[in-house]
Amino acid sequence: MTSHRSLPSRSALFNTVAAALVAAAFIGCSSAASSPGAVDAPRADIIRIDGLKQFGRLERPAVVFLHEKHTQALAPKNKDCAACHLAGTKYISTKFMRLKDDSKQQVMDLYHAHCTDCHRQTTAAGEKSGPVVCAGCHAEKPIPSSWAEIGMDKSLHYRHVKAQENKCEACHHQFDPTAKKLFYAKGKEETCRYCHLDRTVENVTSFRQAAHDQCIDCHRKTLALNKDAGPATCSGCHDAGLQKKIEKVKEIPRLMRGQPDATLVQAIQRGGQKLDPGTRAKVVPFNHIAHEAANDSCRVCHHAGMAACGTCHTLQGSKEGRYVNLQTAMHRVSAQASCMGCHQEYLADKRCAGCHASMAPRPPQDVSACARCHVPPPADATPQSDAKQVAAALLEARRPVTATYSDDAVPETVLIKGLSRQYEPVKLPHRKIVQALAKGVKESKLAANFHPDPGTLCQGCHHHSPLSTKPPACASCHGRSFDDRNPSRPGLQAAYHLQCMECHHQMGIEKPAATDCTGCHRPTS
Repeated sequence: MTSHRSLPSRSALFNTVAAALVAAAFIGCSSAASSPGAVDAPRADIIRIDGLKQFGRLERPAVVFLHEKHTQALAPKNKDCAACHLAGTKYISTKFMRLKDDSKQQVMDLYHAHCTDCHRQTTAAGEKSGPVVCAGCHAEKPIPSSWAEIGMDKSLHYRHVKAQENKCEACHHQFDPTAKKLFYAKGKEETCRYCHLDRTVENVTSFRQAAHDQCIDCHRKTLALNKDAGPATCSGCHDAGLQKKIEKVKEIPRLMRGQPDATLVQAIQRGGQKLDPGTRAKVVPFNHIAHEAANDSCRVCHHAGMAACGTCHTLQGSKEGRYVNLQTAMHRVSAQASCMGCHQEYLADKRCAGCHASMAPRPPQDVSACARCHVPPPADATPQSDAKQVAAALLEARRPVTATYSDDAVPETVLIKGLSRQYEPVKLPHRKIVQALAKGVKESKLAANFHPDPGTLCQGCHHHSPLSTKPPACASCHGRSFDDRNPSRPGLQAAYHLQCMECHHQMGIEKPAATDCTGCHRPTS
């Protein structure tokens, strides 16, 4: 169930426009971008009426249309969606006064006749109305946008499940190509986006169209019964400020689709045979429960379908996986659906970025980190071994490190005095810093797994140093002055400032700020 927004209680605004026009969904229309110099408050209901682009180049600028401004004007007149939208076979059409686009002239005539006529009638009644001349509508208006994409996270999904009394068929369906009709497959529900793509393809409507059809239609019908429902307006779903106010359900039952608690990420060869875990790369035990809890949607990993990764991304690559082989699919840093790509995004967390932002990339030949995922299989493992049992045993044997060295082994303070001239020596609260960093690791299962030794945490500052409670002093590598024979190695003063200031900046430390010299350096008297 991947659609629009939750089922919050109705506000006065939603009551006012409950029977108004549907939100932001002209086919061939797009959200207007914000423009510099705009004076109006940001809006989420900005629609660029540019549907004529499908027939060729636009002769005039697209019309900037404020959807909710019109629905609010029509509501007191007891005019609902039918004032501008026709009823289709199943849903109300999101096109203006038509079910389909027959010709350029047809579309133009409908807009010009109905919009202009409505404006003239409203003006004749002594009410404020819109323009009736070409330039009044065909002008790019500088209106800032507050529009933001909305998706169905686990919290919204759970609220919809409860509202529908576990009747998943209300949203989920599949297409039977033989019978040429939709049907409900219990226990095989998948995200809407697997079929409804960005654009309409072979009579399968785009996701945008499908969401506006089904979601808004359901919300409108529910509101008509005087029941609490989700919004039926553009801003109700898409306003960035209102999205932040959506109630989040904290405790959500696990959504079961027959997935294992743990399994192995395995390569599949041509012919459908699994790769022997004792050859090539070592096996990767995958904690399915932990990854479900860390993400809002199965689609984060299962981006094209619910099948195992190796089904499409085979060892050699296949058409189904767009010839992206398994190794690339799992390790591509730039892809969110990739293991390494997803993990890389977590490094932007301020608890991690303080160290990782300034750390040099590992050289290609350094494969030490690989061992945190790729582990030796059990001695008796074969391609026929039960992947769930093997994975469970390997995960059970994994021992994440959630602490660093004991406080006794970590100096409470470190006096940095080698550069003191204008300023007093810096009294670094060393133990306090270490404890703060260790807290961040302890709060993250991912970080705990990738800090395999108590001394790993220390390497954020003591880089290129062996794991030890007594790493070498910074000055042992960084000389007092810059050495042009080692241009990649800064001098001692630069090293301190690069490391400390970057960490404060990345972690958002305000006291002392990264640029506050006197926060660390007290002037000598």
